[in-house]
Amino acid sequence: MSRYDRQISLPEIGEAGQEKLRNAKVLIVGVGGLGSPIALYLAGAGVGTLGLVDDDKVSISNLQRQVLYAEADVDQSKPLCGARRVQGLNSDVKVEVYPFRLDKKNASELIRNYDIVVDGCDNFATRYLLSDTCSAWGKPYVYGAIQGFTGQVSVFCCNNEGAKTYRDLYPDEDGALLTLSPDKSVIGVTPAIVGSVEASEVLKLICGYGESLVGKLWTIDLRTMQSYILLL
Repeated sequence: MSRYDRQISLPEIGEAGQEKLRNAKVLIVGVGGLGSPIALYLAGAGVGTLGLVDDDKVSISNLQRQVLYAEADVDQSKPLCGARRVQGLNSDVKVEVYPFRLDKKNASELIRNYDIVVDGCDNFATRYLLSDTCSAWGKPYVYGAIQGFTGQVSVFCCNNEGAKTYRDLYPDEDGALLTLSPDKSVIGVTPAIVGSVEASEVLKLICGYGESLVGKLWTIDLRTMQSYILLL
């Protein structure tokens, strides 16, 4: 337990919170720019089981922001490389690898086995699917999105009063799916910061401290460092 001394000494965590982290199972859908800091910080904190879902391979253009990977990983499966990196950081963490895309056929079976689902993806369709499936199973869905220098985070589908779903943020699914793919230009620190906020929300949900972003949307613009919390 000595590796966790610095967080166990926090009254919000303590030994009881560390035990909750050890017993927690968190599914990360998408292990790219957002998924990289999410996976690293949850593993570092001692979350007992992490599931990594992604059907993509590492490319050289990923390395500008996807800090889970190294040049030697190029052309290899992201979740497989990510699992090696996570277990190299913390061998106590069990990593479950899903090297395929989350879809309507597998989403329910995957999500039902985890306590919390975290969004590291980059498209509307997967987010609607995550939200609907998490809502059906009563699983918290920690949402995050980035573009350029901006990002946003919220927590959906919790069973608390005031909880919302992704459809409350973007109610027009047909319209969203018909829009052009968003500009994928981004500076590397944007997913680092937004993914870290997502990881923070996961830790709060597991340990039960602080005020989560349930029913709220946190936004940031790194060009001005303006940050807001909006009520949904």
